[in-house]
Amino acid sequence: MAGAVLIAVRGVTKVYSRGGVDIRILDALDLDIAAGSYTALMGPSGSGKTTLLNLLGALDRPDAGAIVVGGEDITTFDDGALAAWRARTVGFIFQLYNLLPVLRAIDNVALPLQLFGLPRRERRRRAATALDLVGLGDRMEHYPSELSGGQEQRVAIARAIVTDPTFLLADEPTGDLDPTSSTGILDLLDQLHRDLGKTILMVTHSHTAAERAEQIVHLENGRIAPGEAA
Repeated sequence: MAGAVLIAVRGVTKVYSRGGVDIRILDALDLDIAAGSYTALMGPSGSGKTTLLNLLGALDRPDAGAIVVGGEDITTFDDGALAAWRARTVGFIFQLYNLLPVLRAIDNVALPLQLFGLPRRERRRRAATALDLVGLGDRMEHYPSELSGGQEQRVAIARAIVTDPTFLLADEPTGDLDPTSSTGILDLLDQLHRDLGKTILMVTHSHTAAERAEQIVHLENGRIAPGEAA
């Protein structure tokens, strides 16, 4: 069940310059995300969905406004502090998995733990636990090329949760999957939200995927579309 506000976005603006023309991708956007909530972000291409996700995950910085997470305004952090915050706070799930083909599943999942200085045995133990949780305990020693698309995405989700992050950001997590695999991934996100209480923010074009969330937020021209949250 959702709790107090975990993420408060206040007046966030992001502008990109293309060909000498400034394009306002996000325009003084305000948004609250509650702890333990599951939110889907929808909107047409260019509406700012992925840009917002990148800002919330500290992969980019806004040009104006504040992003307050757990009472900390991360827009005031220097690069080092921001990188450390991102490593311990955010789990990323991408459309194209971003697995390293030369590493087995368990080693792909264990990669984020290297930032915490854990010994290899402990990293592999935690990675194995995460793979068990996503239903791939029997595929730990397989390379990405030996896995289906749905299994690769499960490995990517295990990698996202292995550090026990405060929240998960999923950018079109089913966009490259067939319907059966997509359903399996959405079921897994449901499980992470329901059983582990994970806060999830998911960008999607799929109404089927969005309907799994507790609320749907529509972006339009860099702002929350009026009367469109559900």
